[in-house]
Amino acid sequence: MNSRKITLPLLDGQLRLPFGRDLSSLNDRIASLSGKGVTLTITDNATSMLSAAKKNGQFTVRIDRMFLHAEDDVLEAVAGFIAGKKEYGPVIRDFIKKNSQRIGSATNMTAPLMPHGKVYILTDIFERVNRVYFEGRITAGITWGRKRPVKRGLRITIGSYCSSSNIIRIHPLLDRRAVPLYFVEFVVYHEMLHADLRFEPGNGRRRLHPRVFRLRERQYAAYEQAIEWEKNNL
Repeated sequence: MNSRKITLPLLDGQLRLPFGRDLSSLNDRIASLSGKGVTLTITDNATSMLSAAKKNGQFTVRIDRMFLHAEDDVLEAVAGFIAGKKEYGPVIRDFIKKNSQRIGSATNMTAPLMPHGKVYILTDIFERVNRVYFEGRITAGITWGRKRPVKRGLRITIGSYCSSSNIIRIHPLLDRRAVPLYFVEFVVYHEMLHADLRFEPGNGRRRLHPRVFRLRERQYAAYEQAIEWEKNNL
């Protein structure tokens, strides 16, 4: 789901599960952090983990598969690298060193799914949404993501779907009684739409939320209520 500003207080004792991303969400996140036009290509190259070339104001970036599981501090360094800031080099080198066992491997990296939160059980929500809106055909796993400090002024991703691992991750900030069930359900429904439609970038342009996606999104019963709550609270 799109990145949103959020002011809800953080939770204690949340999961330490790194977000998995697919090409689309990784591309969006790096573009957002860098403020530049970016087109990513995922590689399994054992010699070059990250490279960037600029043409007509657009950056073409080749990035190793390991970065699909990088956290925001690493992705901020990648954005700095694209902008030509050498001070970010040590962060990237440290990440590559720690993940060297993943180089050249296309095998999906997995971690235990943790759907049980303090307030909401994501599997219960997923199963209900799957039955009502998708005729039970969505097979994705679902989990709460890792709690990370939210820096003032930065945007966070409240939900994501990774096609390579077929996993939906929901930000733990939503596991609060102050967040209504219909909104958490809407975020889950949004990510399940990604799993169902599986839109990929086309002709160098983003196609994550084309018209058919937006039309399907409005079929959620509490759509207007969820959008209004989001506007007033996030």
